[in-house]
Amino acid sequence: MTTRREFLRRAGVASAAPLLLSGCEAPGTAGAPEGPAPSSLPLPAPPSGAPAQVASDENWWREVAARYAVTDAVTNMEAGFFGMMASPVLAAYHAHIDRVNRASSYYARTEYGADARAARERTAQALGVDAGEIAFTRNATEALQALILQFRGVEAGDTVMYADLDYPAMQQAMNALAERRGAEVATFDIPEPASRDGLLAAYEAALDAHPRTRLLLVTHANNKTGLVHPVREITAMAEARGAEVIVDAAHSFGQLPLALPDLGAAFVGVNLHKWVGAPVGVGLFYIRADRLDAIAPAPGEASALDRIDSRVHTGTTSFPAILTVPDALDFQDSIGVERKAARLRYLRDAWVGPAREIDGVDILTPDDPDLVGAITSFRLRGDGSREGNLEVARRLLEEHGIFTVYRTGVAAGDCVRVTPSLYNTPADAERLVEALAVLARG
Repeated sequence: MTTRREFLRRAGVASAAPLLLSGCEAPGTAGAPEGPAPSSLPLPAPPSGAPAQVASDENWWREVAARYAVTDAVTNMEAGFFGMMASPVLAAYHAHIDRVNRASSYYARTEYGADARAARERTAQALGVDAGEIAFTRNATEALQALILQFRGVEAGDTVMYADLDYPAMQQAMNALAERRGAEVATFDIPEPASRDGLLAAYEAALDAHPRTRLLLVTHANNKTGLVHPVREITAMAEARGAEVIVDAAHSFGQLPLALPDLGAAFVGVNLHKWVGAPVGVGLFYIRADRLDAIAPAPGEASALDRIDSRVHTGTTSFPAILTVPDALDFQDSIGVERKAARLRYLRDAWVGPAREIDGVDILTPDDPDLVGAITSFRLRGDGSREGNLEVARRLLEEHGIFTVYRTGVAAGDCVRVTPSLYNTPADAERLVEALAVLARG
């Protein structure tokens, strides 16, 4: 009888585990067995009922999942790196590639400008802001680096602040800003286990301990544990103490219902190729219209300094990727953002609830509906080591065929992140729980 491990080895996955666990593409996986061709038919209308009710309607979500071409080589529960394009979006992307390639520079110089503006208008509408308040970037990291490194409000002797759960590249950008301006860096740890009151108390204590804080980085939906921060309250708290807030919302848009003004912050970085499911290589930043002067133009930028476009200069970007953003938003709308968020939370709860009952498994993300979406992390009890958590992710992949990812940088210890998407099922969650029970026994 062929075991799952033997199958994975033949598919070229097990031998590539070290690369997969670190987020790199592995040679030898391109020919792995693929699932059935995705449906090209329009998505049926969603069933009636509240989003929480629709979340468990497996017949309809089977239709949604059928719009994704998912590999059979692994059960992918690591959707947080980037979001797979649904078949209608992928078809539109291919059509845009063909159009751009066929017309080449003629298209780029005559028609692309209007099409890009239309894509920006559509995206701004989805985010609840004016098109003049957003600019496309290649990803959220580029967006946030521009906001942080070009922030004008930090001077010598001031403080910039971030927490242990913030994204490493953004922490490094804050460090670089402080070094450039002669400012101090203050860090603090998010309490574990987390609660709304505990989060707010941690930010309040950190800000009060560093009264010269002028810039605070806040991650909305955290990439390490999935913890969702009460950004609006934190922003108000910081601004009352003279600090401005830059929000990392790389994992927010599409995972959670989100209108940028609801965050209360003037500066936000967003990804479009994660939870929205646009092609890889599209993000954006938001600068509230009345705060544009707080972010300096990109180095060397000499034109349109009164417009947000001057705050980033990426050079030539992927025309087809930008053109596909409205298609991705249209597909998301055909599902419904509230229904999508409810389904992701349903799939998350399908494994987290039973896993909490396994002796030896610590779930790091709370169940408070205001503090979690799809992403949740865990560690085996007492083991926050890098080696231990890499081993857990490796065993999940090689022995059980479940792909997750190891995360580091959490003050209380490293962990393994689980991120379901719309192509996953409750059966996938059940397989994960069974695997965790095996791992917890040693």
